[in-house]
Order: sequence, then structure tokens, then C-alpha cells
Amino acid sequence: SVTGMGRDAFDVANHMFRRVRGGLGIGTVGANAIFAAITGISIASAAVFTKIAVPEMMRHGYSSRFSVGVVAGSSVLGMLIPPSLLLILYGLLTEQSVGDLFIAGVIPGILLALIFGLGIYLMAVFRPKMLGPDLAATANETPPLSLSQLVSKGLPIATLIGLVLGGIYGGFFTPIEAGAVGCAGAIVIGLARRTLGLRDFWDVLSDTGLVTASISFLIIAAQMYSRMLALSGVPAEFGNFIATADIGYWGVILAYVLLVILMGTVLDSSSIMLILVPLMLPVLVTMQVDLIWFGIVTIIAVEVGLLTPPFGISVFVIKSALDDPTITLTDIFIGAAPFALMMLIVLGLVLVFPVLATALI
Repeated sequence: SVTGMGRDAFDVANHMFRRVRGGLGIGTVGANAIFAAITGISIASAAVFTKIAVPEMMRHGYSSRFSVGVVAGSSVLGMLIPPSLLLILYGLLTEQSVGDLFIAGVIPGILLALIFGLGIYLMAVFRPKMLGPDLAATANETPPLSLSQLVSKGLPIATLIGLVLGGIYGGFFTPIEAGAVGCAGAIVIGLARRTLGLRDFWDVLSDTGLVTASISFLIIAAQMYSRMLALSGVPAEFGNFIATADIGYWGVILAYVLLVILMGTVLDSSSIMLILVPLMLPVLVTMQVDLIWFGIVTIIAVEVGLLTPPFGISVFVIKSALDDPTITLTDIFIGAAPFALMMLIVLGLVLVFPVLATALI
């Protein structure tokens, strides 16, 4: 974000969809999808595009609720489109291949972005007042980018995405090593474009240190929690309870998904996974559930929790990044509601058609 690639992604995506109804909203979704392929963290996308996309959309007549709702909804793409921090965490908890999880997230991630874009277009055509009362029926009037501007803004992003994902899928480095490679690439791009100064670099190091420390403590706590569960015999008792409850395969899966979504109202995404996944793992192994597919189901369900009140961590990040005190948390939750519904549709599709997550593996 410091190097300006978030702004560049928004400009390029907005250029592509500028002649489409709801184009700025669709462009924001596209920019978030691009940014997700670089960062893998939904909170980063929410913070960056709150400052970039929301003011621009409101300037073109979009309502404040819709503007923040688009950013809140599309920011969760960072947890599904690889490289994803939550997929790495799930892989560590279940001892599954992080590379396979990344590949499994590609189709659902693209599908979610497409459904977001389609939903915005349908709202613009059939319910334009949902986007904004002052929104013109035609596309936005943002001037197009020249070819040189497209190259200067798009090439660094494409290079960084190709470096990170190409290296992972090409087998040149592991997903965790890809984070370091992507960081080095972003630093080089920032220095080459003179957008990364010494003070900015120190701020980046400080923020990274804080995030890394918090994640490290989460993983330490997760290991202690998993060990405690094993010694207490809770997973075995829980497995026996599920087996004797006679609710069947789909009963277990649907109950788990509902529990994840409900926990999303009070806990952050990492905590949900650290609590529930070790508890469910013995049951899933007994039922011979595909853990790669189950991981994608878990991530999508967790993403829904990121937008649900009263916690909704993405919503609180957007509120803290906003410079407009007139936009309340209630406005953001209401604006994000249609996108939470679209995510539930994608979740249902992945549940019914597991091939969406396993086709590329």
C-alpha cells in the first residue's frame, strides 16, 4: 500500500469497467481481487481501499452505504485468493499442503469476485437507488487512462503477482517463502518508483513487526490449545457425540458452517479457526472428509463472519480508516449485507459442488 500499488490497481480496474453501469463498484471488486493476489490479507485491502475507493465512489454519486459496503465485501477476497494467510494457517493446523490449498482457492475466489461484480451490475440495472439516489443511469465519467499510464500502473502489479504466484506454482519456492519474495519485490518497485522513503520503510517494518508478533502468539496459543485438547480427551468425546447423534454427514458439515458463521459475530477469523479446526479434525478424519475442500468451505464461512455484526473485523477496520464521521458502523454493516448474501450463495455452491475447490488439484 505504501508503494501506491493499491491506487494503481484501482485505477486500472476502474479503467476497464468505466463504461459499465456500476463500473466504479465493479472496478473496486476487480482492484481488490488484484490486490488480494499480492497481499493475502483482507484487513490490508479494507484499509487501503477505504481511503482510495470510497471517496471516489461518493464523488460520482454512489451512496456512502453502498461505497463502504463494496469495500467491505470485496476486501474478504484477500482470504480466499492465493496467497492467503488463513489458508496457510489452516494448512498448518491440519497438516495439509499449502500449495494444494492455494490452488483450491483459485476457482472459488474468482467465482466470488464474478458474483460480486454481477450483483453490482444487476443492482445498477434493476435497483439503481441501492447504489445511490444521485447516481446517473450511465457509466461514470472518469477519464480513460492512456496506454503509457496503463503500462506504468499495471506492469508493476502484474510483475509482482507473476513473481509470487508463478514462483509458488512453478515450484521455485514454498508459499511461506513467497511472502518474503513478494516483500522484496514490492521494496524494489517502491524504490524504483521513488514512492518508498526511509520513514515509510520504517513504518512498514514497525507494522510488520506488530502483525508478525501477534500471529506468532496466536500460533503458540493454538499449539498449546491443541495439546490441551488432546490431553483432555475432548476431541474423542466430541467425536463420539457426533457419531451417536446420528445427524449424518451433511448434518455435521452444515452444523459446523453455521457455528463458524455465528462465532464470526464475536470473534476474529484466526481465533475461529484456531478454536474450531483442531476440535473438528478428528471427526473429519473419521468421516473421510476431503480436508482441502473443507478448508475452502471453512475460509468462505469465516469470511462471512468478517462482515457480520456485532464484531465484523473488516467493518471496524473500514470505520477506523474512514475520514467521514457521518458514516456509522450501522451504515457499513447495512452496505455489506448484500455482499454477505452473495458469499453465502458461493458457499452453497462450493458445498454442493466440491469440484469447484478440487478441480485444479
